[in-house]
Amino acid sequence: MWDDRDDPSAEQRRKGLRVAFAVSLGFTSAVSLGAIVPFLVPIFAAQFLLGSSGPMPLGKTLGAALLILFTGIGMMVLTNLFGDRPSTFLILLALIYFFCFAAQAAGTGGPAIFLVQVVAIMVPLIGILNKDLANSILSILVTGILGGTLLMWLAHAVIPEPHTTRIAAASSATVRPPSYLRALANTAILLGAVAVCLVNDQLSAALVIPITVASLLGQFDAAASSRMALGLVIINLSGGILASIAYTILTLRPSLFSIFLIVLVVTLILGGRAAGRLKDAKMYAGALTTFLILFGLGVSPVPGGAAESFATRIVYVGAALIYTVLMAAIFWPQSATRESRAK
Repeated sequence: MWDDRDDPSAEQRRKGLRVAFAVSLGFTSAVSLGAIVPFLVPIFAAQFLLGSSGPMPLGKTLGAALLILFTGIGMMVLTNLFGDRPSTFLILLALIYFFCFAAQAAGTGGPAIFLVQVVAIMVPLIGILNKDLANSILSILVTGILGGTLLMWLAHAVIPEPHTTRIAAASSATVRPPSYLRALANTAILLGAVAVCLVNDQLSAALVIPITVASLLGQFDAAASSRMALGLVIINLSGGILASIAYTILTLRPSLFSIFLIVLVVTLILGGRAAGRLKDAKMYAGALTTFLILFGLGVSPVPGGAAESFATRIVYVGAALIYTVLMAAIFWPQSATRESRAK
């Protein structure tokens, strides 16, 4: 079965199995070790694995890890220096988000760019909303980077990819001219969500809403068609619904083995679709991210995480979805919309 090198479905199956293996193992290990943010390691691993059919070269892996780590350290410094000056702080955040969105629009940076965005969202929000948790940010980031990287290599060692497939995947990568107007609009949309969360003392909302917004903005042009926008909302919301169902099942049989099985099943469903080459692959990857964040908050020791109802957190996801779709339809430049329709 694994020798079917020219079959796209076989490549998708291998990638989906790697994601399911790494995410379920990483999530369960993080919970067993008492990780404060247990969803960070599996999200890092999933992004690395979905970014390419082959393992990232050592040099590129080290570069991505250092970029993410230095971003985290830089965000900690900025939060300490400007956290009490909202206007200056938001301007600095806007510059970082803009460069990330510009890189995504140009097709450069790979999965590391989204992870940099996640770090640039999490660190300032945690640093301002929870001072006790802020002291652990650096260790959380280091664990996430190392854990995600190790799981990526382990998954490829357990389920290897044929060499010819890796070459074909690498040669298919394309670089596009960046759309600075699109990046500017996305920055304004994300910054609005972050600003709202900064004045709200609910940490779980702050972790769910802006990360969901950032994930959605990288998925597709909301103004391309109302049907695709509806599909975007439904697929991403399904990640939250699955998290709620998973948490209910876990309360009936709370154990690490139950967590492993639940995450494995859900990741096989969502990760298998996210590993494909169709346009909706990014949507399923976003749904997987939503599931991991919500389910992770349910089982984590984050203050107020488990106590807060899943219904409330799904409302956060729904609000983030509607907000992103509406704002993208309003603020994205019309030229970009026409360009998206022509694809």
